[in-house]
Amino acid sequence: MELRHLRYFWAVAEELHFGRAAEKLHIEQSPLSRAIKELEEELGVVLFARTTRSTQLTRAGKLFLEHVRRVFAALEQARDSVRAAANGFHGQLRVALSDGITPSRLSALLAVCRQEEPEVEIRFFEVPLSQQIKGLHDDLYDVGFAQSREAGDGIVALPAWSDPLMVAVPARHPLLAHKRIPLDELLRYPLVLCDPQVCEGHAKHVDRVLRRADMEPLIAERVASCDLMMALVSAGFALGLAGAAHIVASREPGVVARPLASRVPPLTTYLLRPENFPSDVLTRFIKRVQAIESPESPRPITGHTLDLPEVPTP
Repeated sequence: MELRHLRYFWAVAEELHFGRAAEKLHIEQSPLSRAIKELEEELGVVLFARTTRSTQLTRAGKLFLEHVRRVFAALEQARDSVRAAANGFHGQLRVALSDGITPSRLSALLAVCRQEEPEVEIRFFEVPLSQQIKGLHDDLYDVGFAQSREAGDGIVALPAWSDPLMVAVPARHPLLAHKRIPLDELLRYPLVLCDPQVCEGHAKHVDRVLRRADMEPLIAERVASCDLMMALVSAGFALGLAGAAHIVASREPGVVARPLASRVPPLTTYLLRPENFPSDVLTRFIKRVQAIESPESPRPITGHTLDLPEVPTP
């Protein structure tokens, strides 16, 4: 098995068409077909179910594709590590980010890391939570952040910081008559929420809060980021639910942040790492995360109003 066999397989698996895959690889179709046949013979399985009309991955092919992706991800990281060493870095930390991350905490953390250990290169990977957990198990990432501690066996979850959950309300909205918004009143209006496929931890937390009421939420849109959520709220499209710091960091004008009337758990960001003994570089990184103090209550910025709930944060 050669590296080209894996590259050819991946191209066909993505295109599900031998002709298009050959064009993508800039080769003729016959050597591509021959390479796939050689790979199938070596593995002793059929990777593609081929007919005159379609090409589909078999069950074995789908499983093999997951491994091939990890192989190329590891190769890319090895390449980046060598380049980092050539540029003067003496270490590397691969950090996965899921559910977004509180802007003020991330910038403060990076500033400390750069000041105290500038020779360590920090690389970030924005991935869904499921991919982060798999990557931590497969040594694709050293550490990660997510708004969920449900990482399964083999992963340690440490609380990093918390942020009050707030309702993002368009200016001049009827709900602004409430200083603290009752949940049943909130559910009378359309909501824009984070997509659980992209922001799994954030979406699950918000879903648990909404299910405290007997009413079903009216979800107008599912979005992949808090930035898009704030844009839709600013336009009067719907109400949003996000951490206070994300609302304040938004540059969208005319967004007012109000707490819910009932006390709800804050959005907690967890540091996730493999259960095995951490390296010295990772140990120092974790200590810096734990030393990041909660910032002062964010001040309103132009076009924003922020009423913070009385929820203690660590």
